[in-house]
Amino acid sequence: MILETFDPIGPHDRRLSVEAPGVLGELNAAGVLTSADLHVARTLGRVARERDDDAVLAAALATRAVRSGSVAVDLAGVVAASPGLPWPDPARWLDRVTSSRLAECGALVVDQGMVYLQRYHHQEVQVVSDLRARAELDLPAVDEVALSAGLERIFPGDGYAEQRVAAEIVARSRTSIITGGPGTGKTTTVAGVLALLAEQAAASGQRPLRVGLAAPTGKAAARMKSAVARALAEILDRTPDPSTRAVVAPLDDVEPMTLHRLLGWRPDSRTRFRHDRTNHLPHDVVLVDEASMVSLTHMARLLEALRPSARLILVGDADQLVSVDAGAVLADLVAGAEGAERPPLALARLTTVHRFGATIGALADSLRRGDADDVVAALSAGSPEVEWLTAEDPAAELRGVVSRHARAVLDAARAGDASAALTALGRHRLLCAHREGPYGVRTWNRLAETWLTEDTGLTFYDPMYVGRPLLVTANDYATGVLNGDTGVVVASAAPDGTPVRVAVVEGAAGAQRFAPSRLGDIETMHAMTIHKAQGSQAAEVTVLLPDADSPLLTRELFYTAVTRAESKVRVVGPEEVVRAAVARRVVRASGLRQRLSAG
Repeated sequence: MILETFDPIGPHDRRLSVEAPGVLGELNAAGVLTSADLHVARTLGRVARERDDDAVLAAALATRAVRSGSVAVDLAGVVAASPGLPWPDPARWLDRVTSSRLAECGALVVDQGMVYLQRYHHQEVQVVSDLRARAELDLPAVDEVALSAGLERIFPGDGYAEQRVAAEIVARSRTSIITGGPGTGKTTTVAGVLALLAEQAAASGQRPLRVGLAAPTGKAAARMKSAVARALAEILDRTPDPSTRAVVAPLDDVEPMTLHRLLGWRPDSRTRFRHDRTNHLPHDVVLVDEASMVSLTHMARLLEALRPSARLILVGDADQLVSVDAGAVLADLVAGAEGAERPPLALARLTTVHRFGATIGALADSLRRGDADDVVAALSAGSPEVEWLTAEDPAAELRGVVSRHARAVLDAARAGDASAALTALGRHRLLCAHREGPYGVRTWNRLAETWLTEDTGLTFYDPMYVGRPLLVTANDYATGVLNGDTGVVVASAAPDGTPVRVAVVEGAAGAQRFAPSRLGDIETMHAMTIHKAQGSQAAEVTVLLPDADSPLLTRELFYTAVTRAESKVRVVGPEEVVRAAVARRVVRASGLRQRLSAG
């Protein structure tokens, strides 16, 4: 376990508290706790009339844990991770928290050997309770003849054997997970499952299925739309019977949306939605893609919003980066399902890679397994699919790549060709772990614009310059532009011929055109963070690994970045950084998999 700390940028750093006595102040000065952590803990302590400073410290660490992505805090693990700090006696600390006023009034909960803030304990327990309640229901009725015929038609021959098995598991289940790495056929399986379920409804004389398709971001929803549409077209090509085609074809009209939109966004709350336990979703089937990005809070809200009879299908790669919010839900659900004698959900795992070339596939598999020697071997193989740059200052080596792709976007945008500009934008992704610093997004966005200026003689002082690649960073339901959508500022003309600029943004609803002033939360996207790249693909990906001591450098980060590439990946970083990344895992404290395994 690594205890991540911050380095104050000066005496007026907002993360430093101006009045934090005792151990709280010492840990704040050491960069362990921020002023916000202290404020929450001291407020809870004041409301609960807590007199035990050790209990208030536990509340501050539980707050810090949520901010860092964990659901709870393991106090013994924290002490072991930083033995030189002024911690309470670890042998007695948990017991003191258990008997504290904070625990007595429910602000803190001690369970599974960890300390939770009440909200997150409730959500974790609720997720397990709802999953077990769904498991107690009768399994969905299956028309065996229709299912057998559908499986053979939709997944013909040995090449589809793995997907055929996975689809049958899901078709017979009320709650299920389809997991596997990139290129293992998850989308093909998803489309096939939807077709099978539509055929099952028709065979039993039910009305057409009401299907809800969702993903955590608009970009992931857009990708699901196009990928499922392609897979459904192939299924229809293998479906000559007109009556069966009439059942399957309407699935192409289902519009994927963000999970927020599926649940019903409310302007008065960030954690509550219009659909809940008293106002269920209307769908017969709800399928969530890129489920590794779903937080504990959103999983709890999704489960409570489902009708008991509705099917839930979660799709994602359990080895990818987890949600930026608290929880590692998909990984916990997969591990819990594998470790339980009576799992509350069905698990279908895909392992055969169909998309990558051999070297990218070997690199991704080595990262998934955590074999540093094999990772280095794949990087050193000399394959045209994988390039490895180890220079201390990679700018000179990357200038040609970055400039070429930025220039392609710029030229198409200046010509007014929005489609070509978006296509050029999708050919390459420059991925960084950090936003700041020499290997951060801001630095490389600035370098790209500097190189464009030197290559073209143009200046890019105007924030909305033609050719600027855009990344949307917040949902805007008024315009339909959502967090994760990408776009380009393109030259256009008003009806009277006056030159104007438009921002063309590609999201779940396709490409939309806006006046640049209509868009608020956007960033330049010559480079982007690896977290933001989840749910997207590009033909070519360049990965800038941070320094070996970066707390963001993990195996999951590296794996996620590499698996964004469709045909070529370029890794930038020396061997010691590569090995450090493989050795370090994302560790999030959670009791979810233990609760599931105990079932």
